[in-house]
Amino acid sequence: MLEQIINLDQKILIYLNNLGNPTLDTFFLIITQWWYLIPIFAYIFYLIIQKIGWKHFGLVVLVMALLILFTDQSTNVVKKTIMRLRPCNEPGVAEFLRSVITRKSFSFFSGHASNSMATTVFIYLLMRKYYSKYLYLLFLFPLLFAYSRIYLGLHYPIDILVGYAFGACSGTLFFQVYKYYSKKNFSEA
Repeated sequence: MLEQIINLDQKILIYLNNLGNPTLDTFFLIITQWWYLIPIFAYIFYLIIQKIGWKHFGLVVLVMALLILFTDQSTNVVKKTIMRLRPCNEPGVAEFLRSVITRKSFSFFSGHASNSMATTVFIYLLMRKYYSKYLYLLFLFPLLFAYSRIYLGLHYPIDILVGYAFGACSGTLFFQVYKYYSKKNFSEA
């Protein structure tokens, strides 16, 4: 059963990865680097400050920093425990990929997927009462960000899905932490 899942995971990766072309390579190389997205993050932070104020924003930044630290380090612990090779380094898989870049670290599960989903879920839960009409668009960020890892040949689809699940749970948990400390330390949440 596990062998069938791994085999299907490899086939889906090879299919999705080979949909790429040189024209899209630059786009996905940019998407996979979070610092290119700083203007978008700055705008989102601006919207948050407009709705919750600077005092709450300080707590948001602290909780989000802890959230990213938690998801990132948890991902690293799992990667070093499971030690699944990245597709670009996997014999029997790598030769069928159009890998754009390679990495020597391990694959399972995706830190890009877990971090991007965790922060997106946290921001979504924080801002849903203010911007409910278009807030779902935030989820395009983790979709593109994590798909870039498949496109580049760095992660299997299961790495992404597990990263999403871990990130969504972590984002929800840390939002509850934020709510608790916000209510405890400020007059309104």
